[in-house]
Amino acid sequence: MAHHGFIPTSAEDLLRRRVKAELRKRMRGLRHTTPASACAERSARIVERLLAMPELESARAVALFWPIVEKHEVDLRPVDAALRARGADVAYPSIDSASGVMTFRFAPDADAMDERGFGFREPSADAREAREGELSVIVVPALVLDTTGHRIGYGAGYYDRTLPRFAPPAVTIAVAYDFQLVAEVAVTEGDVAVAWIVTDKRTERADERTP
Repeated sequence: MAHHGFIPTSAEDLLRRRVKAELRKRMRGLRHTTPASACAERSARIVERLLAMPELESARAVALFWPIVEKHEVDLRPVDAALRARGADVAYPSIDSASGVMTFRFAPDADAMDERGFGFREPSADAREAREGELSVIVVPALVLDTTGHRIGYGAGYYDRTLPRFAPPAVTIAVAYDFQLVAEVAVTEGDVAVAWIVTDKRTERADERTP
């Protein structure tokens, strides 16, 4: 029996997951009600901030994500174009529907990708897979983000399971609209924090303290 306000680990973890689920639901609603034009303006500022980062300026291989436009996600397509224009290789998430394992595969161009059941474009299943140590930067989506670099996605945990394979040496950067930044994200087992936070208003190294 718990005494003096102590919550057993399993119960605390369950409580944190409930808090995350509620915050995820609220933020999805808030982002969805933000006008598409406002999201486009904020995305343009995020793109400018990303491309100004030395980590991207020197990167030879970068993993991005394709925006689910109807969900008002940050649109990184101009980053893709800028990277390719200077000869960098660009990879995107690729999910094996049978195993549920996500990796990153290089796409020769945006037209070489298709929607494969997850709501976003993916490289073909036979596209070259990024090797461990090959990616310089991984740009990560977020529904909710805090200053420690902990994030809430859609709940499937793909990035949390995949990032440790590539980072380090890859630099991880989460992007979100500034209104998606909160004081603290409840951390649960298996959560992986990112190294940098980029919004339409700030470019910051994540505070490494544990929330």
